[in-house]
Amino acid sequence: MSAENGFSNSVTVSLQDNDDLRTEDQKNSDYNSSNTAAKLGGDNQDFNVDVRPSQNMNGVLSVDSSAKLLSNSAAACPVATSLDSLDLSSDESKLCVEHSIQLDWFCNTDGKIICSLCATVGACNGHIVTQLTNQATIIRNHLVDVCERMQLQAQRIERFINQTLTAKEKALQVEASSARERVLAQINAVREALEGEEQCLLESIQREEERVEQCLLTQRAHWNQALETLTNARTSLVHTLTHSQDAQIVNSNQEISDRTEEAEGVGDPKDTEQLSLNRECSNSKLILGLWASAILLGPSAHRSPNLHFDKRTVSPLLSLSTDERTLTFLPKRLRQALPDDPARFDSWPNALGSISISSGTHRWVLDVGQSAAYKVGVCYTTLERKGSGNSARLGYNEKSWVLSHYEGNFSFCHAGKNVSIRVVKSPTRLGILLDWPSQTLLFYDPESCCVLHTVRHTFTQPLLPACAVADQSVTLLN
Repeated sequence: MSAENGFSNSVTVSLQDNDDLRTEDQKNSDYNSSNTAAKLGGDNQDFNVDVRPSQNMNGVLSVDSSAKLLSNSAAACPVATSLDSLDLSSDESKLCVEHSIQLDWFCNTDGKIICSLCATVGACNGHIVTQLTNQATIIRNHLVDVCERMQLQAQRIERFINQTLTAKEKALQVEASSARERVLAQINAVREALEGEEQCLLESIQREEERVEQCLLTQRAHWNQALETLTNARTSLVHTLTHSQDAQIVNSNQEISDRTEEAEGVGDPKDTEQLSLNRECSNSKLILGLWASAILLGPSAHRSPNLHFDKRTVSPLLSLSTDERTLTFLPKRLRQALPDDPARFDSWPNALGSISISSGTHRWVLDVGQSAAYKVGVCYTTLERKGSGNSARLGYNEKSWVLSHYEGNFSFCHAGKNVSIRVVKSPTRLGILLDWPSQTLLFYDPESCCVLHTVRHTFTQPLLPACAVADQSVTLLN
């Protein structure tokens, strides 16, 4: 049967009863003739070969081969598989091991080179196949694309090396030199400012020292004169008392009155602030800011990670969280009676920290959130805990130092005196820094490290972190 139209027509191969009597050369010749008659598609075409055996009226076994054209896409022809399977440098005249004819087709399904009989009646029957030349063209086109992309990438790399990196190297020297100059300029500016501030402070301290020395000299001279006057008057009166007769004493009444009045006019000496060095003479916002920055931003954090509220001190007006770090103000209906404890505040909504401070440098941060009424600071361990008087009220006695926030206003409170603090933006967190060696208490904004208020005081007793809450919650942060 003729197969001039390729595999679009049915191909019938007649097998004679005496097939076993033919030589192998005759069989191969028949196969070659059949292959030549059947033109396997056109250029750039894939087909799916479906071989179905059937019996005709004459008892001859036929093979129906239907070629279906498929799209020549990357999905139908995986290039990676093709590259692994094709040896483009090999001899294209290599023969099929099974059928001894030329290997001129490629099976996309198995990813190997086959002959036409493998595609029609062999192991690759029904698979997607492509002419070997077409498959090689696909791979070559892919290699061209890959090589072009690699060439473009190489050009980009060369431009990056020759232009970008070279420009960066030149810019690096300029930028590094500029950075050095900027750092040196900043350091010099700080150094000049510090040197100027140092000179001013030393002069201020010198003036204050001279003032106090002059006061002391004046006081010494005054009281030495007063002592001499008092001694002379006393000596005179004692002499009159011990050596005068009754008549003499009576006649000396005026003299006695004068001496007595003179002695009484001496008065009693009093220690005043004028006789002590004013510590304000050594205060400097510049130095304080630099010192605070060095403490807060330096390598030593000075944090107190184990700090929490002492539950024995918590007022019944507050609730304490299970981790002992959050205080919440309670409305009357939710308040519960707590066990009586000498350390507990019974009238004011106060609570104290768990760590007593009498040395070193310590800082802690509290999240005050949106609370409209709170106090944070420190107090002596001997602060009164009972009663509603000022002795147990934070900021209203000599034993507590707190920053207070009430109805949008900030102030520093100590011994019943309030110092207003101007705050541009109400902070949601407040930091407290206590430096025992310098006897300095500092309140700051942790987000900006801006110092809100500073206190220098000679602390004579161990201090405890202190807190009062009259609205919402306040939390000690780790």
